[in-house]
Amino acid sequence: MNPLLAVKEQGQHIWLDNLSRTLLQEGALKRLVEEDGVNGVTSNPSIFHKAVSESPYYKDDLERLKASAMDAEARYEALAIPDIRAACDMLRAVHQATSGDTGYVSLEVSPHLAHDEDGTVAAARHLKAEVARDNLLVKVPATAAGIRAFERLTAEGINVNVTLMFSVRHENAVGQAYIRGARRWVDGGGDPRALKSVASIFLSRVDTLVDKKLDALGTPEALGLRGKSAVAMAKIAYRRYREMFHGADFAGLAGLGVRPQYPLWASTGTKNPAYSDLLYVEPLIGPETVNTVPDATLAAFRRHGKVARTVDTGLEEALQQAAALAALDINLADAGEQLQAEGVGSFVEAYDKLLGLMG
Repeated sequence: MNPLLAVKEQGQHIWLDNLSRTLLQEGALKRLVEEDGVNGVTSNPSIFHKAVSESPYYKDDLERLKASAMDAEARYEALAIPDIRAACDMLRAVHQATSGDTGYVSLEVSPHLAHDEDGTVAAARHLKAEVARDNLLVKVPATAAGIRAFERLTAEGINVNVTLMFSVRHENAVGQAYIRGARRWVDGGGDPRALKSVASIFLSRVDTLVDKKLDALGTPEALGLRGKSAVAMAKIAYRRYREMFHGADFAGLAGLGVRPQYPLWASTGTKNPAYSDLLYVEPLIGPETVNTVPDATLAAFRRHGKVARTVDTGLEEALQQAAALAALDINLADAGEQLQAEGVGSFVEAYDKLLGLMG
């Protein structure tokens, strides 16, 4: 069996971490959905920058928009939102067939709003209204302001992909905000089944940072810990997910039909060529999870991926990895704070480059 289809039998959804008019208009995304079981799409400013820079299908619209009185951000939205709508429409049947469990497309608020709670709420409302599709997830960062905005948006029934999460600390704060927001939504008379959220936990960047620290130490003990930190963190995060969403805190909401906030493994393309090209896929397969993969990782998994329930195996080794790092004065939660700050900066840079294309 195609490994991408076999993963579905383990309860995991595979989403594509890419979107462009080339994928939409030349049928590639449709084939991924129909033949490989891909049932979601994520986007970000870097993805749209690459799409607009490389795909010929934006040229005419971009020239027309450059001649308009719109500002750069409005021009970007005028290009991106039709793509998001088209992808949502392509996945509508999946969304309906799964009663809203999957079939989503993610669109990010401006990263300049990462520390602006009210601005994030307003931007998310705007994107939801403009896209006007039930299977949209608005992406909001897991900064302190972003988490507060996320709780408010959940309480309004706006579905969110919380992004830029790099630690169990982030996951815990985001999960608790979802539970609080869901309670407010239900208490206000909202449909429990209408809520959907995912928690995007970034992986490859964790190893990149921690490995640099281990290389700097240079001891055999330190070097032996390289390339294991992100998967270890993810396995510990999955345990925390199970505690939050299959325990007392969520039981009442679950009984009403509110869905748990699935962990989404993000940044799953392997950056270090010395590591397996499926390092962030094969060890993290299991129920109630999403893995959003770039094109190359998806193709690699199709070619030679091995499928088994792995997300909740090896927990003791994961805990030992975290303890060994702590003994070397490498704290994964602190690393997550550094990575989030760097991630916000990187997304701002990508967004500004994207707006630069708008003329």
